[in-house]
Amino acid sequence: MIKIIVILAFILIIISLGSALFHLIRPKSEEESEKTVKALTFRIVLSLVLFIFVFIMVATGLYKPQGIGAGMLMQKPVATENNK
Repeated sequence: MIKIIVILAFILIIISLGSALFHLIRPKSEEESEKTVKALTFRIVLSLVLFIFVFIMVATGLYKPQGIGAGMLMQKPVATENNK
């Protein structure tokens, strides 16, 4: 369920970015500038909400990171002469 929410948020972010690009390259008018700003603002807000959502999920333990970096977190500290 969490993965579906994250994927959906990424898709919405990309669509918003595409919409802003579309309104940016069209002939300039006041209305097009406002649409570009609204699309970029929506993208920023959605990105922040996604970041906070993922942070809360990892912090509460509902989602455990997997992949290359996850193994580094699980390694035991290396014993040195100072630690013995």
